[in-house]
Amino acid sequence: MTDPWQECMDYAVALARKAGEVVREALKEEISIMIKSSPADLVTITDQKVENMIISSIKEKFPSHSFIGEESVAAGAGSILTDDPTWIIDPIDGTTNFVHRYIFEFFF
Repeated sequence: MTDPWQECMDYAVALARKAGEVVREALKEEISIMIKSSPADLVTITDQKVENMIISSIKEKFPSHSFIGEESVAAGAGSILTDDPTWIIDPIDGTTNFVHRYIFEFFF
């Protein structure tokens, strides 16, 4: 019997690799920083770009799935859980390290 979630997992891995390339390219440029709830709670254009890319790609492949994105919720989007498969997205885990270019967390 095949795992019904394997297709989702494979797609998630492919998207993570694609997102990693976006992050890697962003490290070569000046990073635009914005503050969310406090000076320690940062968001960048790259966070938003990666989250949007991931959500739009998954919506195209799995239109019945739902999403809770860190940056979307911070910007006011709801985070409603339903019985639909739901993807929880943190586009750059460690934005502070990304901003300071502490890349050891990103490339191992």
